[in-house]
Amino acid sequence: MLKLSAVHHIAIICSDYERSKQFYTEILGFTILGEYHRAERQSYKLDLALNGSYLIELFSFPEPPKRPSRPEAAGLRHLAFAVTDLDAAIQHLNEQGVATEPIRVDEHTGRRFTFFADPDALPLELYEL
Repeated sequence: MLKLSAVHHIAIICSDYERSKQFYTEILGFTILGEYHRAERQSYKLDLALNGSYLIELFSFPEPPKRPSRPEAAGLRHLAFAVTDLDAAIQHLNEQGVATEPIRVDEHTGRRFTFFADPDALPLELYEL
């Protein structure tokens, strides 16, 4: 059996690099580990960390195709981030102009969660621990 030790990173392709960079850093609070312009690909790569751990690679490419549907397209359904205070997290997002869905309760764990979207409508979740 293959012995995986952890998820190394999640790669996201955005349609508007500056808008997505601002969203992930200024609204969600990720820190920038590295930013690289790849002229030959007309692309940027932004390495982002959460609480000091490398987590997301944000890419830009000229005219990437749109996601086929939300969220039940084959492939990645959504990214979920853990929070300790769901109400405060929702308030922060709403104050930044980010709409959130009504709070739901996980029928198996009893934990509260909600969904919101990044600038390209990628479904994101906040899950209260």
